[in-house]
Amino acid sequence: MTSVDTIIRSAPGESCAPELAQGPWTFDLGTPGYGPGASMGDVIPTGSPRQGQLPAEYQRASNDELHERIRAAKATLGDRVVVLGHFYQRDEVVQHADFLGDSFQLANAAQTVPNAEAIVFCGVHFMAETADILAQPGQSVILPNLAAGCSMADMADIDSVEECWEQLTAIYGTEPDADGRVPIIPVTYMNSSAALKGFCGRNGGIVCTSSNAATVLEWAFERGQRVLFFPDQHLGRNTAKAMGVPLELMPMWNPNKPLGGNDRQGIEDARVILWHGFCSVHKRFTVAQVEQARAEHPGVRVIVHPECPMAVVDAADEAGSTDYIRKAVAAATEPTTFAIGTEINMVNRLAAEFPQHEIFCLDPVVCPCSTMYRIHPGYLAWVLEALVRGEVLNQITVSDDVAVPARVALERMLAAKP
Repeated sequence: MTSVDTIIRSAPGESCAPELAQGPWTFDLGTPGYGPGASMGDVIPTGSPRQGQLPAEYQRASNDELHERIRAAKATLGDRVVVLGHFYQRDEVVQHADFLGDSFQLANAAQTVPNAEAIVFCGVHFMAETADILAQPGQSVILPNLAAGCSMADMADIDSVEECWEQLTAIYGTEPDADGRVPIIPVTYMNSSAALKGFCGRNGGIVCTSSNAATVLEWAFERGQRVLFFPDQHLGRNTAKAMGVPLELMPMWNPNKPLGGNDRQGIEDARVILWHGFCSVHKRFTVAQVEQARAEHPGVRVIVHPECPMAVVDAADEAGSTDYIRKAVAAATEPTTFAIGTEINMVNRLAAEFPQHEIFCLDPVVCPCSTMYRIHPGYLAWVLEALVRGEVLNQITVSDDVAVPARVALERMLAAKP
């Protein structure tokens, strides 16, 4: 198949950021923000993790050499290491993954390898944090490039969420109603920091993924009168709307405005309070793209991720997690044309895996996730060869004061199976 990396290098004018054709190490030092790609316009918080310079030998190595070095290191390490790869990773990395999946699947996969000494997570920072929280004592979790963060996750920080929570509890109080439901339950998307997962664990809340968001909201409404959902407004809105929650009862909380930009009555009436956050990859998809796909491909089946804006989800035929999208394509028994609204690496991989179908991305511009794209075979070879030498690089560690309550919220998530 033709990888996204190859497309960018051969036709940079079709990319949202031609600089993506360069190696990610070009942006490791001195480049502000998340780097080129879908999140390049997002504001990165001060103090976000930065990656030191990748040794020159890995920068200069060809792809063939890097692949051979990765395979050799994995063969030497054997069961001592497991490599997890997210669906949005570039193909050059995915080919070396022992497990491929979405964040929910990989959270489960990390628990199936209790004897591995190291978990190398080819994803982004919050995923590696989650793996460390769920890991066995003595296991090391490694993120090949520390700059692989998540702009959506960074849109909700612990200080802002705690301030929001104080304002809400001042309005709602803490006493349960006649049915024993507390005034409000916090729900954080998996795409959030360990600190926010810990916040949910301490306050009776739970974590969700796009795979089980509806199941989690049902769990929360059984225990609470309202939900504070962060950081992705679109997943929260689309999920709650599908469950019958009216839009007027889903105010959005902007942490930079008094009372989140709402009046007191709107907050008192709310069923779901949505945080002012979003995914820059899925924000790129539009209703106009859906309409163009239908005009150019009569009978097209349009499937989008629930992180897309509500109007796009409403215009599509279906919406679901990355795993849902993959299963929908795999289950199609007749040749079908699919227009898919999610990250380009996954769409291209599906097109190669299921050649009986015509599969294309709704967004015609090649614009990968800025931070997923920071993982490159050079970094994977670097951390694996270090493990062969007995050296652990780029270890992600969550302190016990955060990990213990975060584990509570994550275990609730893992039990809430769709």
